[in-house]
Amino acid sequence: MTTTRRAVLAGSAAVATGALLGTSEAQAQSRPEAKPKPTVVLVHGAFADSSGWNDVSARLIRENYPVIAPANPLRGVAADSAYLASILATLSGPIVLAAHSYGGIVVTNAAAGNPNVKALVYVAAFAPDEGESLLDLQTKYPGSKLSEAALDFRPYSDGLVDGYIKKEVFHDVFAGDVPRATTDLMQAGQRPADVRALGEPSGAPAWKTIPSYYLVARNDQVLPVAAQRFMARRAGSRVHEVGASHVAMISQPSLTADLIRSAAR
Repeated sequence: MTTTRRAVLAGSAAVATGALLGTSEAQAQSRPEAKPKPTVVLVHGAFADSSGWNDVSARLIRENYPVIAPANPLRGVAADSAYLASILATLSGPIVLAAHSYGGIVVTNAAAGNPNVKALVYVAAFAPDEGESLLDLQTKYPGSKLSEAALDFRPYSDGLVDGYIKKEVFHDVFAGDVPRATTDLMQAGQRPADVRALGEPSGAPAWKTIPSYYLVARNDQVLPVAAQRFMARRAGSRVHEVGASHVAMISQPSLTADLIRSAAR
């Protein structure tokens, strides 16, 4: 092959390669950029702490969701809601708020008026209307075994009182589908709630303006399933049901994470 022939072939190959690279670059530039995933904020309830969300958090973190599971102070509806609202104010971009149990009252109030909150996820959680209290909703339908007799009361400063679930009933009432060795640790490390929170009325609910999702725990011994269905229906939530105890996010973390993903999309 002559030198001239080799030069022509080399030039043609270079042109073809450049064209292909140019096409690939053009295609890459034409693809829409992926939207950033929303920050998922996981809010625990009474007699628990943020570790109850660990298995759900692990699943979401593996999929590159930004996750934060703040400590809920459990001092009262207004105080806890204000605290969570202050945390949300530090987050930029879209937010999905997921709550368990009493945490539902907190997110219902804390999310109000925050345009970054795009969805609410209630996991066996209280979703009150304005003026309703936790006690109103827990006793609206029969079936709750979290009675006064199931609680230990311990005074603290200035005559205030904290409530704890008693050791002998913690497993059966709170987390019947979780191994007893695990619930023994949960009971020992439970964070108490100020009993004033039981009767404190809720404010204007965020679920009236923010889309919501609800995971109903059919075997719940704390918040009757009828109350959960009532609140979910009233809020216009997208509802999923699961055969789980009150701590559905612990016993059914995959289903819980799935529902949060649905809300995030």
